[in-house]
Amino acid sequence: MTDILVVGVVALVAGLVGFGIALVLRRSLALGSESAARATADRLMAEASARQKEILLEAKDDALKIGKAAEAENRERRAELQRYESRLDKKDEQLDTKTAQVEERDRRLGEREQALEAERARIGELQEAQRVELSRVAALTQEEAREVLLQRVEGEVREIMNRRVRELETDARELADERARSYLTMAIQRYAAEATTEHTVTVVQLPSDDMKGRIIGREGRNIRTLEQLTGVDLIIDDTPEAVVLSGFDPIRRQVAKRALERLLVDGRIHPARIEEMVSKAKVEIDQAVKEAGEAAMYEVGVPGIHPDLVKLLGRLHFRTSFGQNVLRHSVEVGLVAGMLAAEVGYDVPTMKRAGLLHDIGKALDHEVEGAHTVIGGELLKRYGFPQAVIDGVVGHHGDVEPVTLVGTFISAADAISGARPGARSEIVSNYIQRLQELEAVANSFIGVEKAFAIQAGREVRVIVKPEQIDDLTAARLARDVAQKIQDTMQYPGQVKVTVIRETRSVDYAK
Repeated sequence: MTDILVVGVVALVAGLVGFGIALVLRRSLALGSESAARATADRLMAEASARQKEILLEAKDDALKIGKAAEAENRERRAELQRYESRLDKKDEQLDTKTAQVEERDRRLGEREQALEAERARIGELQEAQRVELSRVAALTQEEAREVLLQRVEGEVREIMNRRVRELETDARELADERARSYLTMAIQRYAAEATTEHTVTVVQLPSDDMKGRIIGREGRNIRTLEQLTGVDLIIDDTPEAVVLSGFDPIRRQVAKRALERLLVDGRIHPARIEEMVSKAKVEIDQAVKEAGEAAMYEVGVPGIHPDLVKLLGRLHFRTSFGQNVLRHSVEVGLVAGMLAAEVGYDVPTMKRAGLLHDIGKALDHEVEGAHTVIGGELLKRYGFPQAVIDGVVGHHGDVEPVTLVGTFISAADAISGARPGARSEIVSNYIQRLQELEAVANSFIGVEKAFAIQAGREVRVIVKPEQIDDLTAARLARDVAQKIQDTMQYPGQVKVTVIRETRSVDYAK
């Protein structure tokens, strides 16, 4: 029994152990299959996620392709619609144009029909009038018929006379140049003026070179006093027995010249004596200016000019243009213009007045900015002169187109006075130097190929390189050259600057 119990217990224990081992094995197997299942599940999930992403990407690509295709199709449809719309618009415009043309044609046809109706009515009226006239003529007496005939002949003769007048006017225009030359020649022959030229003297001769030191004075006080009182510069250089007076105002130069000459004669040169002599010289020059203006006014025969203008006219006595005294030139222009006016039957006093005052602006052109023609015109306008006289002053150089005959005649008289033999002169060396300076100023700019001073230095023609200077730069270059000439040179009148830009293409056929 014991053995049986022992065996039973051992068997029970063995059973329990086996059962436990089986449980352990089953649990381990269960755990292994669960891990494998989890791994498999994870792998499947990963594959599913990757596949999902691939599907999503493929879906997005397909969506993009479909969207692009749809957008392209929409663009094509929009373009097609726009083409249709433009065609429709063109057709509408063409229809509107055709409609307007049809309406215009209808309107013209209507007007023509109305005109035809009016013409038919007029013809009917004329026919009726002719019937009435025939009826009346048939009942006319001999005297009445003669009167009707004379009226018709008078109309025909009047037409012939008008035709003859037109022919005479044509002949007169053809002979105008010949008559103008005859008038000018007659005026030149009638006016015989001296042919000598005048020069403004700005050099004061000294009795000896010792006087230079006395003129300068102790520490330069004498020369400073004279320069301050007269407004001119005294140039004392190595020139023997001479002092040069430099100043832009000819009146001031004359005052300084006369005062210095009186000081040299007196011999007492000191500031007080200089002031006294300058005061006397100013009074004398003012009197001389007034007398010169009055003499010119009465010589030409135009009294009644305002005293202020007479003084300005007298100041021209101390100014020269190309060696010609400007006051004498003004007198000549006034007399010649009066002769021309007398030849053609124009107002002689008006022409003389305009000729005498045509250069009045030169008395102020160093004080007022602008051309002397413009200054003179504004001055005469201020003193109430008629427009005809102002036109002669403003337009005698051709800057302004003449409005009246006065401007044309004053231009002709001015040219006659300046061009007659011996009227004007210029030192050859100074003339050549001025032309060379004009060309040098133009050649100093970049892009200038050649420069030529022509018309006695009144015009500079500048030829530029077309590859360096364009059209806009050419206009600016003309303005710059003119400004530099104005700033650096002294010249009479005006200088015209013409910039020429030319492009040439040359090839040869071989």
